[in-house]
Amino acid sequence: MSSPDLTDGYVAPDQAIPKIGLFTMLRLGVFNMGLGIMSLLTLGVLNRVMIDELRVPALVAAGAIAVHQFMAPARIWIGQMSDSKPLFGYHRSGYIWLGIVSMAVTAFIAVQIVWQIGSRVEASGWSSGLSPWVGLLAFEFALYGLALSSTSTPFTALLVDVSDDETQSKLVGIGWGMLMVGIVSGVIITTIVLKSLGDTPTLDELRSSINRLFIIAPSIVCGLAILSTFGIEKKYSRLQQRSRQRDDQITFGTAIKVLTASRQTGLFFIFLLVLSLSLFMQDAVLEPYGGQIFGMAIAETTQLNAYFGMGTLFGIVATGFFLAPRLGKKRTIKFGCLWASFCLILLIVFGTTGDPRQLMLGVGLFGLASGVLTTGSILLLLDLTVAEVAGTFIGAWGLAQAIARGTATVLGGSLLSLGKGVVESFVVGPVPDEQLLPAYGLVFGTQAVGMLIAVAIVSRVNIREFQTTAKNAIATALESDMD
Repeated sequence: MSSPDLTDGYVAPDQAIPKIGLFTMLRLGVFNMGLGIMSLLTLGVLNRVMIDELRVPALVAAGAIAVHQFMAPARIWIGQMSDSKPLFGYHRSGYIWLGIVSMAVTAFIAVQIVWQIGSRVEASGWSSGLSPWVGLLAFEFALYGLALSSTSTPFTALLVDVSDDETQSKLVGIGWGMLMVGIVSGVIITTIVLKSLGDTPTLDELRSSINRLFIIAPSIVCGLAILSTFGIEKKYSRLQQRSRQRDDQITFGTAIKVLTASRQTGLFFIFLLVLSLSLFMQDAVLEPYGGQIFGMAIAETTQLNAYFGMGTLFGIVATGFFLAPRLGKKRTIKFGCLWASFCLILLIVFGTTGDPRQLMLGVGLFGLASGVLTTGSILLLLDLTVAEVAGTFIGAWGLAQAIARGTATVLGGSLLSLGKGVVESFVVGPVPDEQLLPAYGLVFGTQAVGMLIAVAIVSRVNIREFQTTAKNAIATALESDMD
């Protein structure tokens, strides 16, 4: 039995590697579309089924699903593995394929655990005796988080490997635009598969339909992932050409030394934390804001997500193809931060009118700023990544965003509660909803200030200094390892 040829992706420095074209960019974007579908299944469908149909307490349901976010530290280790240990003969593709299949399997197993919890709640109500099953569900979502990290981190590293300055912005714009398309596609797939369910389905009917959904949709996602990445690394990867060291020389310790060698790494890590906190803090308060301040019904506040999503999609594509190539990455981010800060203040001002149409406009404009910032920060992220240990760096940036995303929701809710407490202390008796605007203003205002802080931090990021320091760190770390 012959061993896999690990040099398939190697190209001599003097041999030209073809540039990826628009079709290949669209093909790679299909992978992110699959991740969008999986995101909808877990965070949307399964969360709703647990809380609404199975009567699982919202804190328990959300807490169990959120466990997958706490596996983010594994991204650094997985990224370094994809740098140094090829799988199935490839640095990135093998991990991508194994990770996406693992996501599909763990998601289906999680659904089966949910049914066990649901049947026991139906039989005897919610009790502490269900704790072992909840713990098992949380463990399964921990495995799901590892699988997600195992596929998404090497995929982003693959984008570094196959792109250059000329193609990066378009590739990022298409890729993250397709993520939004995936969420919409997930809605369509879910609607088709679950259309046979009535208004009050029995547990058996619900189990049958949801099981079918979690077989069909993940199977489609696995197929899309393999279709979008098969042959890409072998034909377009510049990893071996860019890396001057043999794979087995880049140990985990070496990668960490390189990661922490430059102060620019720390600056960008802090920038990502501040930016992500400022960008997602409104997640927990936007729909209540529409209900309490603008008097919108539940169905109307749900539409806010559509306005935000459409604005984000337009912002991602427009930035990738037009804005970033003209302004540059850092100026694009600064523009996005200032625009987002303006939109957040606008949301507070619109609250004084109580006009839902103005709120939808403001949310759409904020979504546009989110798209600009998403694309700009990813492009800068790719510049602040060393080819020899690209996976490790991508893992670190993913960790920063995961920490901030998880903290943002809690911080937003905490600030809202603090603001409401302050307002209530000045009012005798029950507080009318329309008088809670200052409480929501505290959340949006904090976000706006955070955006300005992000501008100050990113202004200090120096790509040239980072690249010089990183090269020296690689040489020093390798010499130390050899000694």
